[in-house]
Amino acid sequence: MRRRLAVLVIAVAAALSPSVRGQAHRPQRIVSLIPAATEMLFAIGAGADVVGVSSFDRFPVEATTRPRVGALLDPDTERILSLRPTLVVVYDTQTELRTQLDRAAIPTFRYRHGSVADIYDTIRSLGAAVDRAQNAEAVVVRMRADIAAVTASVQGRRVPTLFVVGRDPGTLQHVYVAGGAGFLNELVELAGGSNVFGDIARQALEVSTEQLLARRPDVIVELWPDGSLDQRMRESERAAWNALSALPAVKAHRIIEITDDRLAIPGPRLPAGIRLLAAALHP
Repeated sequence: MRRRLAVLVIAVAAALSPSVRGQAHRPQRIVSLIPAATEMLFAIGAGADVVGVSSFDRFPVEATTRPRVGALLDPDTERILSLRPTLVVVYDTQTELRTQLDRAAIPTFRYRHGSVADIYDTIRSLGAAVDRAQNAEAVVVRMRADIAAVTASVQGRRVPTLFVVGRDPGTLQHVYVAGGAGFLNELVELAGGSNVFGDIARQALEVSTEQLLARRPDVIVELWPDGSLDQRMRESERAAWNALSALPAVKAHRIIEITDDRLAIPGPRLPAGIRLLAAALHP
């Protein structure tokens, strides 16, 4: 459960406020500590300039050939500096790393996660920072159109949905779910779901079995973005829900495991992730 939450901390967090400090010309050696930002850079045509990526980058394939430089909690400053970057994309909360990069006179792009609309702003800001503004706008236009097509296909449909982001394996202990204030709640709504904990203005919260029974979801969606769920584990984890056999979702066997990281990484592939979720909610 902790690894699932760690992945989500990296993929889905608070609010977005990107800014660039340093040079105005197009960087030629970019290090990205954020998978979503790495995908954005490749999508807007700056992939050739990326010389270092985070420990969690898996897409696109070309990104996996770049040197790994750590992530949110364990950035390898020496390795980053050895790559002689002209721009480093960092989390806004990485204050120590930003201080060290400032001392080395290396510009940074400060990133924080947010809503779907904020993702568009990030793509535009990153595009401006690396002299790919037109490409960035084209990516945003395409994403908007793709998401609009999904929402149109589920217009008028709302399935009461429980979105589980973490729990102790094999049990219903320490169940963490998406609340109504976060990015995941927005994804549920866009895909034609109604978050059963959407009235609680928090990104994620731990809930009891009593609360789960009271909310009566018709569908349970569990996010496993690290791809750790094989068939044996899938059967075991589904069986754990039998302890709450009174839930409509359990009675109807509507427990959906999402292992595709397109739904967890707030980047250019997000429309495909929303389409995946919509298909699961409305088969």
